[in-house]
Amino acid sequence: MERVYLDNAATTPLDKEVMTEMVNVMSNYYGNPSSIHAQGREVRTLIEKARKTVAGLLNATPAEIFFTSGGTEADNTAIRCGIAAYQIKHVITSKIEHHAVEHTLNMLLKQGVIDKLSFVDIDGKGNVNYAHLEELLQNNERSFVSLMHANNELGTLTDIERVGNICERYDAIYHCDTVQTMGHYIHDVRRLKAHFIVCAAHKLHGPKGAGFLFVNHNIKISPMIFGGAQERNMRGGTENVYGIVGLAKALEIAYAKMESHQQYIQDLKDYLMLKLKEIPDVYFNGETDADKSLYTILSASFPATDMADMLLFNLDINGISASGGSACSSGSNIGSHVLTGIQADPGRPSVRFSFSKYNTKAELDFVVEKVKEIVDKNVVV
Repeated sequence: MERVYLDNAATTPLDKEVMTEMVNVMSNYYGNPSSIHAQGREVRTLIEKARKTVAGLLNATPAEIFFTSGGTEADNTAIRCGIAAYQIKHVITSKIEHHAVEHTLNMLLKQGVIDKLSFVDIDGKGNVNYAHLEELLQNNERSFVSLMHANNELGTLTDIERVGNICERYDAIYHCDTVQTMGHYIHDVRRLKAHFIVCAAHKLHGPKGAGFLFVNHNIKISPMIFGGAQERNMRGGTENVYGIVGLAKALEIAYAKMESHQQYIQDLKDYLMLKLKEIPDVYFNGETDADKSLYTILSASFPATDMADMLLFNLDINGISASGGSACSSGSNIGSHVLTGIQADPGRPSVRFSFSKYNTKAELDFVVEKVKEIVDKNVVV
């Protein structure tokens, strides 16, 4: 059975051009980049070339790019080290951030590193209340703001330029989780006014285990990982050379073909929305308008069923890979904190379909056919 893969927000297939680039490095460049001999120097050159590529695409300087093991490490470094460096006691975030942010902040609060964790208001579609953000920043202490670009479950976009301008007005430090949008939109760091943005290569057809953290040159932080002088004394440990080279190649491809990929994938999303509307009582979580929603994500809420927990399993056995869940029930920690955060109906199962340049409308036709079969069998009457 050929499978249909619609879980690209979780990870994406490796681009063949990226694989070719990585295999070349694996086959021909084995020196330790910290070594001073010829083999070490040529590998160091590959890393610095990749850093320059990434910096150029973001309108950053190479000194502002630090390679990491992925988005989670990058988020942790930005949050933990940024707060420590400036002795921040007040953090502002939302209740629908990725666990890499949510769990880190909760732990810092529990440990007493920060004194106050404020949550900006969001509406039923996951939109940030910018006026409330300003209210939260109106105090006499410097705050740390962590708000993501696009929600990884809903796809709802936050106006990060607007957030950056607000943070600048109140001298707040701004960290933005850009894992889902890196390579899908232009990120000009000179316009964004974010102090930290992040990347995980496997979200844009690059390798797993590679990412980067952008640190604005006006911010100075100490390392989170010690043990060596790598990454200009900012991250100990021998660099993941193959991953770094693959990351740079993947981002380069994404930027070169961004417009055509946006148009193609947005068309797929619109097509699936139209087809799913044929199912009675289906609606979509989060924003769906093209200018308010990440074009790679569509979260659909289906009619209540006695077998809500089995929806994803049934899709899986029918050859469809997707993800999702339901809002947390009262008194239960099981479920999606994001759907709970927008007050979604806990009795309705939701599926996150997420697309890539490799998906087709023929695949979506098959998905809709199977979804209809499953929903018709299990809807509560």
